[in-house]
Amino acid sequence: MSGYRGRFAPSPTGPLHIGSLVSALASWLDARAHRGAWIVRIEDVDGPRTVPGAADDILATLARFHMHSDEPPAWQSQRDEAYEAAFGRLQAAGFVYPCGCTRREIADSLLNTHMRHATLAYPGTCRDGLHGRAPRAWRLRVPNGVAARVSFVDRWQGAQSQDLATEVGDFVLKRADGQWAYQLAVVADDAEAGITHVVRGADLLDSTARQIYLQQRLGVATPAYLHVPLVTNDDGEKLSKQTGATALNLDDPLATISDAARYLGIGAVAVRTLDEFYSVATGEWAKRFCP
Repeated sequence: MSGYRGRFAPSPTGPLHIGSLVSALASWLDARAHRGAWIVRIEDVDGPRTVPGAADDILATLARFHMHSDEPPAWQSQRDEAYEAAFGRLQAAGFVYPCGCTRREIADSLLNTHMRHATLAYPGTCRDGLHGRAPRAWRLRVPNGVAARVSFVDRWQGAQSQDLATEVGDFVLKRADGQWAYQLAVVADDAEAGITHVVRGADLLDSTARQIYLQQRLGVATPAYLHVPLVTNDDGEKLSKQTGATALNLDDPLATISDAARYLGIGAVAVRTLDEFYSVATGEWAKRFCP
């Protein structure tokens, strides 16, 4: 095997649907095309959104499609100490500060800021102090000017650039309800697991600049990124259980995975088994993404 380490990181908020299967397949094909490791991580850091039994259902569904993690699956809910350690390093370096704003106050501030400056970034209300408020969340301080711009090349989407100061603002690392924010958790997880390549849906493309900035602040490596196009419904909305996603057909996994492959630009594959499908599909993927 090569030094490539990739991952599929579903949130257990319900069963896999065609959109999440497309992301799983893309990450699996990329790992196999690079002769690397493919690791499943259950992103259950957001306790209130986790559905009991959903993680086991996801793992069983992946197994139905012959996609097995090359290492024991990781669970974010078991990694509180790692997130606390990463947060502590950032706090000791002076990069984080407490925020006492409520959601309503932030929404009002964003509305006013949008009217004046045409930006939806967090306006930094608590950046220089709580002003009598009690601390609720903890935010990461982002720089201004040239240092705020994070640029990278996505392997599917091409050149990307985001100004954290004007487009995002100081973002949350620990929420008011005590839950760790996704941005901190995913960066800590990828770093500890030695992830070299991240393949996921384009709905997370906007998060990538924040994650790269966090990686820089923590002094860890930045993976190569590839964001596959989203599967959408007839209204152009990301397909999810809230927007009409239906359960996967597990009675005919070959037909279902072939359908998922179409969204990745892999046309009809004349095969009779899943193993034959993966052999052909991996070759097709390698032609595009493994120069």
